[in-house]
Amino acid sequence: MARPVRALPITDAQRRELQTLARRPTSTQREAWRAQIILHRADGLSQEETARRVEVNRPVVSLWEKRFRQVGLAGLGNAKGRGRKPSIASATQGEIISRATRPPPGRQRWSVRTMAQAMGVSKATVQRLWSANQIKPHLVRTFKLSNDPA
Repeated sequence: MARPVRALPITDAQRRELQTLARRPTSTQREAWRAQIILHRADGLSQEETARRVEVNRPVVSLWEKRFRQVGLAGLGNAKGRGRKPSIASATQGEIISRATRPPPGRQRWSVRTMAQAMGVSKATVQRLWSANQIKPHLVRTFKLSNDPA
């Protein structure tokens, strides 16, 4: 005989927040799934039934239920330290950005290749940094006085 399913205890305020998160059009799919998992478990559904309805596997339901029990609503967010770490130091990034505002020695302006060579990074890294910061050294405009006597 199977054990009886215990509903996950949540407050009315938590339920409202979870329902909003699950239905809000701007929520990511993963946020909506996590909210639905907690709501189904709070309604007394088993982990297996919750997994079937949300279309995830049972260990995923168990993980988010455990995180919710430990931390509450804040536990439904992504854990710190997730994702790829920057491969270039922030000091180097700052130096690339600041150097782009001054012309290189003996040249009119920086190119991606000359900046990459000067900084010891790849061309793609320089291009990504310039694009992210809207830096366009090839479009620098300078003021020139006319030599025309008229």
